[in-house]
Formats: sequence, structure tokens, C-alpha cells
Amino acid sequence: MKTEDFYYDLPGELIAQFPIKDREESKLLILDKKTGNIEDRIFKDIIDYFNPGDCLVLNDTRVIPARLFGSRIGKDEKIEFLLLRRIENDMWEILARPGKKVRPGNRIVFGQGLLVADVLSIGEDGTRKVKFNYNGIFEEILDKLGEMPLPPYITEKLEDGERYQTVYSKHDGSAAAPTAGLHFTKELLKQIEEKGVNIAYLTLHVGLGTFRPVKVENIEEHHMHSEYYEVSHKAAHMINRAKRDGGRVIAVGTTTTRTLETIGSLEGMIIPKKGWTDIFIYPGYKFKIIDGLITNFHLPESTLLMFTRK
Repeated sequence: MKTEDFYYDLPGELIAQFPIKDREESKLLILDKKTGNIEDRIFKDIIDYFNPGDCLVLNDTRVIPARLFGSRIGKDEKIEFLLLRRIENDMWEILARPGKKVRPGNRIVFGQGLLVADVLSIGEDGTRKVKFNYNGIFEEILDKLGEMPLPPYITEKLEDGERYQTVYSKHDGSAAAPTAGLHFTKELLKQIEEKGVNIAYLTLHVGLGTFRPVKVENIEEHHMHSEYYEVSHKAAHMINRAKRDGGRVIAVGTTTTRTLETIGSLEGMIIPKKGWTDIFIYPGYKFKIIDGLITNFHLPESTLLMFTRK
């Protein structure tokens, strides 16, 4: 299966650069995979497609201001860091641009010395391992110096960082938002619950695995970067109850789906678990857990498009 099979022409002028004022007024496209029927609706109409006894599963990760701009000591330049994941304590895995200026032994300075990174090593996938040095609390410094890591197709600056968070975000750790959930409001979620739908939350911290470009000709040779997930006893119980009682499990986003399919059994049940997943879902995969998917915009030739074009 070729990467080029998942190409489509994407006119840049058709990509919205600013979020709509009311999240739930976004456009909604409904596809019935059995009939091929397509409907144009508004996102808040999604409640019409839920049944009592269904289980809606959301990823409650929260995006950190993971984009940092600095320079090497004594150099007039701009170096960009994207924090991918904390390895331990003050040691992080990051992406750097331009990479040729970020080599082992380099020291990168941010905020006039408020934060300093020593580059330790370079991974096979181009990521860097760095150790940060600072005085104070790292999260407070990151809030001061960092920016929200918007997708590459968004070129306008986001004034309100909360618009790049879901209304149910809870656990810090993502380098990008699980965007499928951005259209839900607290009011809409309440209405869905009142209809008899159970809402379960899990956590997957979005990292390089979600947005790394596919550089191989044959998609089966692409290796996904690992991302950390947690599924609680409460969430597992709600999901298993829906499967057992004939309800549907509807995943919000590819991150939620990847988590459920990682821990799901062939019998269609899951267990509470935490760990790392590098699962890559593309045409031919047989789903074990999810019965429906709410997803968002995907770039041509991306792993997310391969996922949703099954």
C-alpha cells in the first residue's frame, strides 16, 4: 500500500485559520459506512446520532505550551524546540529546528537564560534528548516562555490558548491537541449524558506519533512514535458495560481509538492499563473495540488519513 494512495489536493485557502466563536456551531459531516450516505449538519446535531446505552470515550489530555524559541550561546539565530515527552525529571525528548544547529554538546538558551538546555544525544528518528537547567518551577517557566504548538497548517497566532484545549482537558502532557474533541461544549456533553449516553475519559498524551510525516513509499514500513496512555478502572468498566449490554463504543479522535485498540481483546473487552503505544492503524485493520468514530481534519498522506480511510 503506497503513501501516494492517500494524497488529495488541499487548497490552503480553504483551511480555517481561526476557531469559530461557538464551538458546537462548527460544521459536521456524517458518513454512514454501510450505505455510503453523507449528510451535512452542525456539530451540536451529533446528539441525534447517539442512543441510550452508548458509551462516548474522550481523551482528557491537556496541551502544554511546548513550543520554545531560543539560541545557542553567543549566536544571533532562532532555534525552535518542541517538547515531546518528559523522559524523567528535567530530561526531555524534543524536536529541534533547524536540526543542524542542535548537536550533542550544544547549549541552547531561552528567555535570556531563564531556561537552558544541554543537548545530550540525537535519536534515529531525528529527535533530541536534552536536559533543562533553571531556577524555580519548570512548569511556571514553561508557562512564561512557551507557546501553544499549533498544527503546521495554522499560520495565524492563537490569542486565547484555551481555544486549543478541549473543555474537558485535565492532565498536562500533550504536544498537540486531540482536535476531534475541540467542538464539544460542557452544555452539549451534559445533553448527551441526559440522553442516556455514558461518557468515559482516558488519557493519551499526543506526541510525535500523531503528526510525524510519513517518509516511506510503502506505508507498512512506517514506524509510529510511542505515546503514553492511561485507562482507569472506571473508564474500562463503562466501556465494557456498553459492549456487554449491546451499546456502541464511540471514540472521539484517533488518539482515543489508538488507546482502546491497543488494550482491547479479541473478545471486545478492555482492561485498566497504563503504558506506551505505537499502534499504527491503516486499511486492513480489524477494529476490536470501537463502533463509531468522531474525527477531525487530516492532512494528505498522514497516518491519521490512512486511519480514517479504512
